[in-house]
Amino acid sequence: MDSANPLGEYLRARRALIKPEDTGLPVSGRRRVTGPRREEVAILAGVSTDYYVRLEQGRERSPSAQVVEALARALHLSGDAADHLHRLTRPAPDRGRARTRSERVSPVLLRMMAGWHRTPAVVLGRRLTVLADNSLGRALFAGHTHSGDLLRLVFLDPDARAFYPDWERVASDAVAGLRSASGTDHDDPQLVRTVGELSLKSPEFGRLWARHDIRRKTRETKRFRHPLVGELTLDYESLTVNSAPGQQLVVYQAAPGSSSEQALILLGSLTADAPAPRPTPPETASPGER
Repeated sequence: MDSANPLGEYLRARRALIKPEDTGLPVSGRRRVTGPRREEVAILAGVSTDYYVRLEQGRERSPSAQVVEALARALHLSGDAADHLHRLTRPAPDRGRARTRSERVSPVLLRMMAGWHRTPAVVLGRRLTVLADNSLGRALFAGHTHSGDLLRLVFLDPDARAFYPDWERVASDAVAGLRSASGTDHDDPQLVRTVGELSLKSPEFGRLWARHDIRRKTRETKRFRHPLVGELTLDYESLTVNSAPGQQLVVYQAAPGSSSEQALILLGSLTADAPAPRPTPPETASPGER
């Protein structure tokens, strides 16, 4: 984990992803770095080279908002990536209490999800573990070694690439979503364990984690190749659960009249007698709440 100097790690990672010729500056001679040099980023951001070097080395950690905006432009950052750069330059709040807070899902939300008989729905935690689901949501991801952990499903499940026809995009989005969900809380023990395990077991995860891509899970169209009902193309919307910070309610839907809608109806009929939505596993709760 890159917790000692997260701002510097982020600046270096994003600098390496830019093609020098895309900076608008003259490019000549042999280059030992894949992206623009530090002095070139400094020129683009309108700061001194010494000041930018101090930022990357962690000797300067609180640039002004104007400097952060200039760095975002120089590094071609926008949206979630630029927002993350701003967060890295602000003092992190005390997350000790948040880390021990139970990730239990509200009983009201569980009842609501149970009534969506034709709509798959899952509640995800900060590390993309499935905290709860309704019967159709469970059926959508059933049959895998890591059905209850969407991050490990993508990178560690032997049939992940068959299940996700667009695996490369799904993998990239999963890592960027994990980065976004973890925010600046890089020393969260569970996050450290998750990243450590996946980095050791999956070179693809390690490569994507090193990019420092940041994208919130919002809405998208995703393809599945389900072992029971075949190809599915579903739109999903990810909604924040305001009563439980860090939880995301992800709701899937097929286009009306589509073959995917018929496949969902079939999947629902095959799982009509499934039990109530899966609650948060006891081990995710804090000791005082078990």
